[in-house]
Amino acid sequence: MKRFTATCLVLFLILFSFTSFTPAPQKAPIEKRIEDLLAKMTLEEKVGQLNFVVGDLFNTGPTVRTSQSDKFNDAIKKGEITGIFNIHGAEYVGKLQKLAVKESRLGIPLIIGADIIHGFKTVFPIPLGESASWDLAAIENGSRVAAIESTAGGINLTFAPMVDISRDSRWGRTAEGAGEDPYLGSLIAAARVKGFQGKDLADPRTMAACVKHFVAYGAAEAGRDYNTTDMSEYLLRDVYLPPFKAALDAGSATLMSAFNELNGVPATGNMFTMDQILRKEWGFKGAVISDWQNITEMVNHGYSKDHAQAAEQALRAGTDVDMMGEAYLKFVPELVKSGKLDQKILDESVRRVLWLKFRLGLFDNPYLYSDVKREKKEIRSKENLAAAFDMARKSMVLLKNQGNILPLTTATKKIAVIGPLGNNKADMNGTWSFFGEEQHAVSFLEGIKKYAKGAEVTFAEGCDLYTNSTDKFAAAVAAARNADVVIMAIGESAVMNGEGASRADIGLPGVQLDLVKEIHKTGKPIVALVSSGRALELSWLGQNIPTIMATWSLGSEAGNAVASVLFGEYNPAGKLPLSFPRHVGQLPLYYNIKNTGRMYEGTHSEPGSERVYRSRYRDVPNTALYPFGYGLSYTTFAYGQPKLNKSSIGGNENLVLTVDVTNTGKYTGEEVVQLYIQDLVGSTARPVKQLKKFQKLSFAPGEKKTVTFTLNASDLSFWRQNMTFGAEPGDFKIMVGGNSRDVQTLPFTLTSTSI
Repeated sequence: MKRFTATCLVLFLILFSFTSFTPAPQKAPIEKRIEDLLAKMTLEEKVGQLNFVVGDLFNTGPTVRTSQSDKFNDAIKKGEITGIFNIHGAEYVGKLQKLAVKESRLGIPLIIGADIIHGFKTVFPIPLGESASWDLAAIENGSRVAAIESTAGGINLTFAPMVDISRDSRWGRTAEGAGEDPYLGSLIAAARVKGFQGKDLADPRTMAACVKHFVAYGAAEAGRDYNTTDMSEYLLRDVYLPPFKAALDAGSATLMSAFNELNGVPATGNMFTMDQILRKEWGFKGAVISDWQNITEMVNHGYSKDHAQAAEQALRAGTDVDMMGEAYLKFVPELVKSGKLDQKILDESVRRVLWLKFRLGLFDNPYLYSDVKREKKEIRSKENLAAAFDMARKSMVLLKNQGNILPLTTATKKIAVIGPLGNNKADMNGTWSFFGEEQHAVSFLEGIKKYAKGAEVTFAEGCDLYTNSTDKFAAAVAAARNADVVIMAIGESAVMNGEGASRADIGLPGVQLDLVKEIHKTGKPIVALVSSGRALELSWLGQNIPTIMATWSLGSEAGNAVASVLFGEYNPAGKLPLSFPRHVGQLPLYYNIKNTGRMYEGTHSEPGSERVYRSRYRDVPNTALYPFGYGLSYTTFAYGQPKLNKSSIGGNENLVLTVDVTNTGKYTGEEVVQLYIQDLVGSTARPVKQLKKFQKLSFAPGEKKTVTFTLNASDLSFWRQNMTFGAEPGDFKIMVGGNSRDVQTLPFTLTSTSI
């Protein structure tokens, strides 16, 4: 018995040594796996990895071909498609991945992309609205929730964030960005990328970001979408490039080229921006995706003679993936075979696409985003809706509150909700919300009725959004006369802003202003809730309506969020991310302008009372109606005298500004304390003001906090006349306040710099 036991023990130890100490097979490094795969690919299969097609759910551009889902089958099996976008569904995506992995020759999985701009099924405020929160953590969380829901629905790549700086609110796509300022825009760009991508793209609850549109698309002439852009390299580098750099530094996996031409060369084929800046200077290694057909559209620009040349120019410039143009699929094989295009260029683009698929974990598990159980659990969860509600409240900007009409109190017994957006669910989600169902959105009327405990709430539409009929005016006026306060729900519908929705007149659409004027005649207190995807021209409202709130498009929880603010459950703290003009003729309009040789610094007065020969309008002031960084609260804040730790600094020293801020009102509230600088003399003329730092802080009634900001020479740097980046010694002003207009100023000097 002992001998048998000893023998068994020896056998067990031998078996244990094989099972426990033999190392598991190690996967080859991703680089080697890519090279091995590339070596097996035919020319046609390589090109297939650069061909991105739209699904059959919805289109976001003119379609080259109309494909039903089953018609993708042959192309997937042949390896002619790298991915499909604007589809969703865990089960459906799983079926497509099975086709790619099991029935194509090389088994390369698909990318599933979509325009997840501000949420999936749980819709957050439009990006411009989120930006008005100046709350980077909340913005990052919004993208995090969008990634969780989208990936549960099978999507692993989002065409977001859009980081184009927009100084002209006629441009419809202003709604998708962070406004007019490159510093704020850069911080928000990074926050959104981090939210989408998390710490590991192979995590099935993260998705690849695609920062767009590279570059200067937001500066299209006349604010007209897709139009020409022409600017100096200084302006390009100082204003329009920084948010892209910030997004890439935050790890954005991909980038999308823009529709516009820049200084005569279409962005998709622009060697200077795509190759020199993006690849060589910045060292970007990720894939670049064209926007919808913008490769073939280079023919329309007059830059390419035909689609074959457009394909060659785009691929040479570094545009790796052709979205819906099929130019690569049709022409690149022959371009390579004929020797017009070096196959090394093609191979490099294929490497970048394969690298993305490896990073997404698709080669290790093609069905990573095909979990039906997770899809049911994580879409429109209570936690996600709570996050959307929080973000919506933080996005609203109180522009005016004369007489402290808000917040509403229990003394308000009769409330009339009037306007085409008052009982409107369809437009609450806003532009670029294709996956959000309108039946789930909470209307303003629903939210107000929920919060107005004990008050009678009536509704009158007054007018619609798309006609000039005044037939409903009388009923609206009657409702107003019977109310203690009127809530006017006015502004733009979802389709009045966004892509292809530029407007020459950015006032209230249709007869809405006429309706407001009729209600104003009743003498009742009016609260105007203005929904939009841009800065609107609100001059008449600014002069005549006591309370105005910029509500943008707030998403799934719009009505609940608005009511929470109206009834004082939440104190509004939003600040404008762009300037609201007095007149459309002021556009483009932005706070960080430069001085002219005849700068006008006075206030507007009647013609003839001041010198004519100054840079000003004869009929309106130069200034914004509501400036960048502006936003009121139900409480008030007092700023003490700011102090500097020293009056001059060297290149390696810090300048520290402190200022006491006190809540002098009776409500707890948040204030965004903003710091600006001005470089008085530079090798190129510098703006009169530039945002450099801000802090968003909460204050109890009567509470005082000392706010501290630290600057150094890097914060004073810019693109100098010799096209080097750095600071220049000289005199500066430093400014602090609650918006870009109302600031206190101190001088300081930079004596030297090592930058």
